[in-house]
Amino acid sequence: MKILQLCKKFPFPLKDGESIAITSLARSLAEQGCEVTLLAMNTRKHYFNLNSTPNALLHYSAIYATDLDNRIRPSDAFWNLFSKESYHIQRFINTDFEQKLKDVLRKEEFDVVQLETLYLAPYISTIRKYSDAIIAMRSHNVEHEIWERITANTRFLPKRMYLAHLTKKLKRYEIEVQNQYDLLIPISRRDEQKFKSFGFKGTSKVTPIGVDSDQYRPDYDSYQKDLSISFIGSLDWMPNQEGLKWFLDKVWARLSQRNPNLSLHIAGRNTPKWISQIKRKNVKVYGEVPCAHKFINEHSIMVVPLLSGSGMRAKILEGMSLGKVVLTTPIGLEGIHAKHKKEVLIAETVAEFEKSINYCYQNRNKLERIGRCAKEFVSTSYDSDELAKDLIKEYSSLMVEVI
Repeated sequence: MKILQLCKKFPFPLKDGESIAITSLARSLAEQGCEVTLLAMNTRKHYFNLNSTPNALLHYSAIYATDLDNRIRPSDAFWNLFSKESYHIQRFINTDFEQKLKDVLRKEEFDVVQLETLYLAPYISTIRKYSDAIIAMRSHNVEHEIWERITANTRFLPKRMYLAHLTKKLKRYEIEVQNQYDLLIPISRRDEQKFKSFGFKGTSKVTPIGVDSDQYRPDYDSYQKDLSISFIGSLDWMPNQEGLKWFLDKVWARLSQRNPNLSLHIAGRNTPKWISQIKRKNVKVYGEVPCAHKFINEHSIMVVPLLSGSGMRAKILEGMSLGKVVLTTPIGLEGIHAKHKKEVLIAETVAEFEKSINYCYQNRNKLERIGRCAKEFVSTSYDSDELAKDLIKEYSSLMVEVI
């Protein structure tokens, strides 16, 4: 089976959830015998030098990329206010990428073109014109839902009104285009039901983010040290910034007063100034770290205080695979059916976060057990190879229908 995977960013280095989700599935598809080709936008924000192919991407039979400067420009954002088009989507419409897509489709025949996220949907008509391949949309999130949640959490009225306007147009686009796919691949059962409630009538196959558990080596010695908390994620992603700011302002101030030896360690790509310049007792900001696994392994607790977002969080699966106690919100845990105090800790309010940290102090002997249960849970439920096998079966059945 020949699969062309389209991405709105180059999926390397593997330091954010989207890159991990894209690469883990592509690798597993290749290991199951598929020939996977990558065509990606190489954006200014996540630019990668393509002089050599990283070992982590050797599963691709070919890699193509086009440069794209899709930074937000105030003038474009302003004029879009008077347009019916979604500004979120417009930023990923690029003639060079479209031409490269045409060239690749003319050069080679594919069985499946797999779109990674809604932002590749504008190229469906081009794919239909130059290929008979099945078009699959791998929906990492219900995209407009992320922005609805961000809007609801925005206090400054003019900004909230502006975000509401943009979100309305994104929602309209997401709903209008959803029945153009041959296969919708939601990341969770919840997201699948969301799309159906919006009028999706086609074929869907729920395929969660998977991981290769053998690549994750837990360091359970962290549980013998003083309790410490890690936070890691793409710090240019608004939900991560929003959640971290809330945690620092509302939760950390109280936690650090009651637990003077507790420390918080923050890492992530594209760290904004307001985070890198944080001066708080027992809070250390690292910026981008060389090895995410090593950073996570050094601390017994991993906090993911998401207030908005959608889909699944690959970083949570990583933390669990490394045997850490993940402390997150119900939104952070969407798509991951782990249980409170068994494989994770779940908190939503300031009081609940405090209660969870107190639980960690009062039950030090139980934390390693939670970490080991988390590791086993991910290995059993989110194995990337098994998920790829199921998806290949779905693709095969669709190909038979087309024939």
